[in-house]
Amino acid sequence: GYRAYDRTWDLAVPGKPVLACSNDPLLGGDATKYNPEDMLIASLASCHMLWYLHLASVAGLVVQAYEDDPIGVGEVSPGGAGRFVSAVLRPKIVISGEGDLAALEAKAEAVHHQIHKVCFIARSVNFPVTYEASYQFT
Repeated sequence: GYRAYDRTWDLAVPGKPVLACSNDPLLGGDATKYNPEDMLIASLASCHMLWYLHLASVAGLVVQAYEDDPIGVGEVSPGGAGRFVSAVLRPKIVISGEGDLAALEAKAEAVHHQIHKVCFIARSVNFPVTYEASYQFT
């Protein structure tokens, strides 16, 4: 029966650490383990971060810290099928810089607009991925 089977598994890729996984808690899973929804949103945030760091360095920006707290927005149909309808990345970025901080922030913000062209994960999903970045300049 539906409630009779275990909803945990190990995600194992040769040469990499094993991740303990489970269903979403709303579907009977273990809230202390990664679920597919967690991993998809984390993949979007990670891809964005990696491209941001690369493109920021090309633009001459020195990123001292980058932290994200992304949100995935989902919906469930009356029949029980779920899907993501959007994701919002919310990076907090610390950048070294002096001088015209408004120009520096505009440059830091412009980098985000380039990422949607190259991020493999964001280009692969069928829902919008937006961002709400905040900056601190040191």
